[in-house]
Amino acid sequence: MRWFIRLSYDGAPFHGWQSQPNAVSVQQTLEDALATVFRRSVPVTGAGRTDTGVNARVMYAHFDTEEDIADRRRLIVSLNRLCGPAISVGDIIPVAADAHARFDATRRTYRYFVTFEKSPFLSAMSWCCGTILDIEAMNEAARILIDTDDFTSFAKLHSDTKTNICRVDSAGWREWSNGFGVPGIVFTISADRFLRNMVRAVTGTLVDVGRGKISPDDFRHIIERKDRCAAGTSMPPQALFLWDVEYPYLKR
Repeated sequence: MRWFIRLSYDGAPFHGWQSQPNAVSVQQTLEDALATVFRRSVPVTGAGRTDTGVNARVMYAHFDTEEDIADRRRLIVSLNRLCGPAISVGDIIPVAADAHARFDATRRTYRYFVTFEKSPFLSAMSWCCGTILDIEAMNEAARILIDTDDFTSFAKLHSDTKTNICRVDSAGWREWSNGFGVPGIVFTISADRFLRNMVRAVTGTLVDVGRGKISPDDFRHIIERKDRCAAGTSMPPQALFLWDVEYPYLKR
């Protein structure tokens, strides 16, 4: 039987989602917890790969069992205990045998949080900017992303990605009401897929627009150059969240 796990995690303690030698990853931590419960190796496949320090409000992964899980709530409790405080398992969902957490995802959404004042309560999940940004200009530039197919200018260099084509269906900035009275903004972007480091590179380049270093027209030219060196700096990871992953067969 195949199962989807819906989980969330604080990315700070992990070297990204994907298992790798000599590093603690979310995937390996989850697989170790499942192996403890089932007393055998249980590989998991995630909806994507978040980088070191990047968080996930919602992540899905799938795994297989030979038998039904009689008490899913008990399994969730056990996994939450074994995975530690930085990972939370919210649900375990039975799916079709050919369902795939990565390939079946039709839409992914990321959010990047920015504050304009230092806050000890928000510093672990946001980036503090020393100057107010021009949100109108940033949104003008962000709209260009919706008409863009090739995101080579925002792709990590020397990656193993076969194509840099993505389809962004929404992208924009708005004010962020964070509950602490700290002025801030949040960037939300949704697409069918994302390249490694893409959202942080896009955000960094849009921040350059907001600071007046480049114009929205310059932003368009950067995209057209298809050159990562032309784009802005990749933003710090702690402020980035994989916010949602959507599937045609999962109810919202």
